[in-house]
Amino acid sequence: MSASGRSTGFGILLLLGLQVLWHGLLLPPSSAPRWLLVLLFCLPLLPSLLLLLRGKPSAWFWGGVAALFYFCHGITEAWTIEQARTLAVLEIVLSVWIIVAGSWDGMKARFSKRKAPPGNV
Repeated sequence: MSASGRSTGFGILLLLGLQVLWHGLLLPPSSAPRWLLVLLFCLPLLPSLLLLLRGKPSAWFWGGVAALFYFCHGITEAWTIEQARTLAVLEIVLSVWIIVAGSWDGMKARFSKRKAPPGNV
């Protein structure tokens, strides 16, 4: 597994832990069962977590796709709920980390290709 793959997997685990901590312990909901909200917020990360446990490289892609949802959620929460601002910014940072780390190998391969110099005509 590459360094970016390990970094992406670590970011997925941290984001999953943040969801449990945020919605289960630090700012639990007042009108819904705590366990239900934790389950709903962890659900988008479960496919990438299962793929990660199996050692599949597609876990990085699906983790990045799920991180787009968490990025949007973090922006919305940081903008609207003052009590959740610190947690929301942390969610934004982790989401960007997963997206960048998950696509790092592909970006490196894409941009490392050199164009052949033009021939003498």
